[in-house]
Order: sequence, then structure tokens, then C-alpha cells
Amino acid sequence: MRVKREVVLDKRIQIGNKWIGENEKTYIVAEVSANHLQNYDRAEAIIRAAAGAGADAVKLQTYRPDTISLNCDNDYFVRVNQGTLWEGKSEYEVYQEAYTPWEWQPKLKAFAESLGLACFSSPFDGTAVDFMQEMDMPAYKVASFEINDIPLIRKIARIGKPVIIATGVAYLSDIERAVAACKEEGNGQVVLLKCTSAYPSPYEDMNLRVIPHMAESFDCLTGLSDHSMGSAVAVAAAALGARMVEKHLTLSRADGGPDGAFSMEPAEFARMVEEIRIVEKAVGKVTYELTESQKHSREDMRSLFAVQDIRAGEVFTAENVRSIRPGYGLAPVYYEEVMGQRAKVDIAKGMPLAWNCIM
Repeated sequence: MRVKREVVLDKRIQIGNKWIGENEKTYIVAEVSANHLQNYDRAEAIIRAAAGAGADAVKLQTYRPDTISLNCDNDYFVRVNQGTLWEGKSEYEVYQEAYTPWEWQPKLKAFAESLGLACFSSPFDGTAVDFMQEMDMPAYKVASFEINDIPLIRKIARIGKPVIIATGVAYLSDIERAVAACKEEGNGQVVLLKCTSAYPSPYEDMNLRVIPHMAESFDCLTGLSDHSMGSAVAVAAAALGARMVEKHLTLSRADGGPDGAFSMEPAEFARMVEEIRIVEKAVGKVTYELTESQKHSREDMRSLFAVQDIRAGEVFTAENVRSIRPGYGLAPVYYEEVMGQRAKVDIAKGMPLAWNCIM
């Protein structure tokens, strides 16, 4: 019988030399995926572009065609009428084209780290988990379509490294089981990523409000694995509290490849990072305190001024006192109280009213 362990999900976790948390910058991941087009130098070029664009990490995928599917061409394994970019190809054919050779991965990890990037991966079976563990990868990503593989998730969780779980094809019950499996294995380092498993993802299907809802429901860190076009969705996710954003990166969409059509080019990725950093500053914190600049600007608020010359003893009226800018006089809230009272001294037109000039 498995003994359940009471584990609270962590609100701050570390991947590489950077922290992910509620008070940390959004952790931005560049997904290499199949965009290397089976060319090692191109894979390095994508990682170099990720570093130049301001990413915090790059992500690989660790599988072989025969560890993720079966070389079979019956109706179960050929993609027909699915509305994907891979129409008419068998699962095995897609993964033959898309997989990242395992002998590359230690070198790519070392190269990424030399550029200041963390490098981790998505394992798709137990042998991939073991291989990643040999490389001492700092985190493990559970892909959307593996969220129901609880034995795989348990194996990953037992390592004790951060577990990032995409939820693209998951019901709420699938997410609950996956999170529970991590906690039962004593691992509270979980990040849940909102994901829409369509390539590219239609904007109207993104439902970004799920991000803060998942954070509240599971009391954990959340983020976005984004397959939509452009940066708008990722930037909006950051505004809604996403602590991690993952986007596919390619050198050029025109180069093709299984994931190329919905991937970002380096200049677009850099612009997205810049926009997310701006949004982080703008979102700020809940505060009603004023900055020094705002305090100074209060001088431009409305206040009570004499708009005519007023003699000592004269009554204050709507004709000789008005609420106007700037804010050097009594606040307009005192207007009714001032009306009908008399001037204590002569007040020239354009002078602010003060209590010491009222009888």
C-alpha cells in the first residue's frame, strides 16, 4: 500500500540559477522542439537566439519514435481529419522527423548553460526520465498528452526536481490526479501550465482566466504553454499572473518543420520578452500610496480660489469663489462650508483661499 505524504505545493521554486515565484519575474522558456530540423548546428543557433532574445531557459523533448509511438500504419496511427499541420502522416513518421537525437542533448544542455540559460526537457517514457537524470537536468516538463500517465509522473516526481505540467487536453480530474501523484511522492515543486493543444491555437480557445483560477484552486504556481500566433496571448497571461511562459522558437517560419508554422522568430520572441517585462512593471502591487511624482502632481488638483477681488467683511459667494485648478487653496470639499461666510482680510483675485482669511 502506498503511504500518502502530506506535501504543500511550493510557491517559489528554482530552475538553474533563477527563481520562479509570485514575487519573481515571469520565467520565459523557449521551446526548441522540432525546429532544429535534424541539424545540430541549427539547434545551437536556436539556443543562441533564445539567449539573445532574453529567455531564461530552453526546453528540449526527450523521446525516440519507438518510445513515444508504434511504427504502424493502421487507422489508429495515421493522422486523418484531425485538422493539424501533420495531416496524413503516421505518428511514427511525425516523430521520426521531430525528435531531438539523444546524443545531442548533453551537448545542447552544456551550450545553453554556457550562455546563461537553464536547459530542461519533456520526457515521454521512463527511459527518457533516466536519461535526463543522468544529465542532471534541473526540471522535468510533463507534456499535455502525458498528463494521464500517472506512473510516468510518479517516476519524475520521485527525483525531487521541479515538475512542470501542461494541461492542454486535461479535465480538472486529470490535473487533480497529476498534482496528487507529485504530492504523494513528496514533491511540492509543481508548476501548472494552461495550454491549448491546437497548433496553432485559436485565440478564442485560450481561456486565460484559467491561469489565476488554477493558482487559487491548487494553491500553486501557474503559467502558460502557448501555441497561439504572436505575443498578445503570452503578454496577457503575464498580466493575469502567469509565472512561467513557454513559446516555440525557430530561426524562421519559412524554414518549415513540424512546429515551424506556429513558432516565433527571434525578433518576435525578443519583443514578447520586452512586452512581458513592461507588463510586470505596470501590474505592480496593490497599493494606494502615491509616488513622489504623484504627490507633486496633486498640486494640479482643484481647490478654492478667489475669482474676484474680495474686500474684508465681504460674503463669499458663487460669483467670487470657485473650485478651479491648481490645488493651492482649500479643498473643494469645504466649498459649502465657506459659502455665506465673510472674508477676514482683503483677498485679491487669483489668490487661494485659506482658513486664516475666513472670519
